[in-house]
Amino acid sequence: MNDDLKIPREGELDFLSLGALVHRLDPGIVPFRKATECQIHVSGGEFNVAANLADCFRLRTGIVTAMVDYPIGELVAERVRAMGVKPFYKRFEHDGVSGPNIATVYSDRGYGVRAPVVFYNRSNEAAARLKPGDFDWNEIFRGGVRWFHSGGIFAALSPTTAELIIEGMQAAKAAGAIVSFDLNFREKLWKISGGRDRALEVIGRIVEHVDVLVGNEEDLQRGLGIPGPEVAAKSKLDPSAFFGMIDRVVEKHPQIKVVATTLREVYSTSRHCWGAVAWVGGQTHMSLTCDLDVHDRVGGGDGFASGFFYGLLAGESPEEALKLGWAHGALLTTFPGDTSMATVEQVRAFAKDGSARIQR
Repeated sequence: MNDDLKIPREGELDFLSLGALVHRLDPGIVPFRKATECQIHVSGGEFNVAANLADCFRLRTGIVTAMVDYPIGELVAERVRAMGVKPFYKRFEHDGVSGPNIATVYSDRGYGVRAPVVFYNRSNEAAARLKPGDFDWNEIFRGGVRWFHSGGIFAALSPTTAELIIEGMQAAKAAGAIVSFDLNFREKLWKISGGRDRALEVIGRIVEHVDVLVGNEEDLQRGLGIPGPEVAAKSKLDPSAFFGMIDRVVEKHPQIKVVATTLREVYSTSRHCWGAVAWVGGQTHMSLTCDLDVHDRVGGGDGFASGFFYGLLAGESPEEALKLGWAHGALLTTFPGDTSMATVEQVRAFAKDGSARIQR
């Protein structure tokens, strides 16, 4: 499989992400309208994958993004360093009043029958100002990059961010890197960025450059305009609907070699059943499933993607790579925050042995 993907064996960086850094305010199980204190997590759909691959899986990773020179920027930059990710920043000066800003995500954890609530302040976001020409891709790729990644959250921020993704992907292709994209369709972001029609047009152009796609049935329908599955899924853990759409995805984008996603049945905010599936070069693979006691669900999908990408980068079989993604995503939901606190040894042990609650 890895020969089909043609992953470079060497490079100064194993993995490079392009996306926005954000800080997430987390009051725990208390809703914001009653909150008196918050934890601060540094996050970003694209950054999380690079951070997980560096901290948990010990790969050499980087992030191409915006940085603002003010105290929140300093906090974010410190966390980027702590996770072991090499930054490539376009720097912005803060005017002391209105920005530009590093975006804020507000997300409580919910509890039991009460779902988490997520909302944003992305007003005057520095990352939304990023545009083609802001980065010297030849310099960034000079030492070799094995894998390049971006996602639908960054694509939705502004007209220029989508064009920057395409510029970065073209540079990655020219440098021989594998290119991946997480559809990560966010209704709230696209609604203020031109709506579904613009999403389809933008994502369609981006995906023309992609080898590895991450997204569930809803992402494929709303982000790529793929018709809904003819086969109705019996449950959220039934992969038939997802696999039923893959032929249409590949017919529309024949260069795609891998499509993968998580499967999640939510019993309550604190209790999920978790699985994952992948289509790799015409073959379908499904993980085991297990029940999760969820501490913080934010970042679980990014946790899956990073474990899955690690497996492929490490030369594992598609089946083993899927297990590693499934295991790491599961473990990530047991930690506070959006990025991993697991070790690669813990991930491999869980991927191998699962748990007492595995359903075969």
